[in-house]
Amino acid sequence: MCTQLKVTFEQIISFENLLEAWQEFIRGKRNKQDVQFFGLHLMDNLADLHLDLAHQTYQHGSYHAFSISDPKPRNIHKASVRDRVLHHAIYRKLYPFFDHTFIADSYSCRNKKGTHKTLERLTAMANQVSANHTKTCWVLKCDITKFFASINQDILLYILGLYIPDEKILWLLQKTITSFSTKERTGLPLGNLTSQLLVNIYMNQFDQYVKHILKARHYIRYADDFVFLSNSHHLLERQVRFIQIFLEQCLLLSLHPHKVSIQTLASGVDFLGWVHFPNHRVLRTTTKKRMERRLAVNSERPTLASYLGMLSHGDTQRIRGEMLNKYWRPIN
Repeated sequence: MCTQLKVTFEQIISFENLLEAWQEFIRGKRNKQDVQFFGLHLMDNLADLHLDLAHQTYQHGSYHAFSISDPKPRNIHKASVRDRVLHHAIYRKLYPFFDHTFIADSYSCRNKKGTHKTLERLTAMANQVSANHTKTCWVLKCDITKFFASINQDILLYILGLYIPDEKILWLLQKTITSFSTKERTGLPLGNLTSQLLVNIYMNQFDQYVKHILKARHYIRYADDFVFLSNSHHLLERQVRFIQIFLEQCLLLSLHPHKVSIQTLASGVDFLGWVHFPNHRVLRTTTKKRMERRLAVNSERPTLASYLGMLSHGDTQRIRGEMLNKYWRPIN
């Protein structure tokens, strides 16, 4: 039996939690017109939201859709300020519990994790598997097709029900989850904070299968990108079939047919924007071109510093030098 969530519905919808959620939500958004409008009558708006939740008359609003390219085209769906404050309130109470149910080597959208920790962990695992580069290290790399758009809402609600005994919390999550769909009872919006947690809860079923049924020792997942490392090419070939079966039959997800590969680390493994080799990593060409396009539009000091920080995690001395020569401007 799964560990049960101790948080109550009343704790999630309490005025105190809604107010703290608002304070977290507005960071970096104070100049947004819709945020300012909601804040003009903040206490009344939060009180109305609290009452709708307490009486279970709450209805999630519609979304504003727009597209970005980061790096590939993505469809973002932005909820109203009222709904996004509620998303924060839900996240604040559910994340600490569910985070403890996740495996250590799941890195996306988790505190003290992120891409840099993922890259460090990949290097450490590669060193273990290759016995410090004295053995061949094979890497199976996989990607899920249309990840957020393919999440089955009924399966997700079933998984949540295994952990959450409070029917009112499940009602609230059902309202949030079914407020959006790409097709009937399918999909989560990329713009919701809750979606980041919910996809990790969904994919935790796969993570647990990998660790406890497949017994994979060297496995890392970042959102829908994941890798297995092994000395055996044959073992990884066999595991691909088991991975496909579990994802398709248990989670209704599919591996991207053109993004499944098994290759040696020595030949270079493309993962999270970098190409990884036994003793170093280099920036993926498409990542470099995207960075150059963005700097051409915005080369302000904070943006430049952010990219320099990212580049410090790989073999990029030449690229960093070129960036500094082209974009660095001393403070007058």
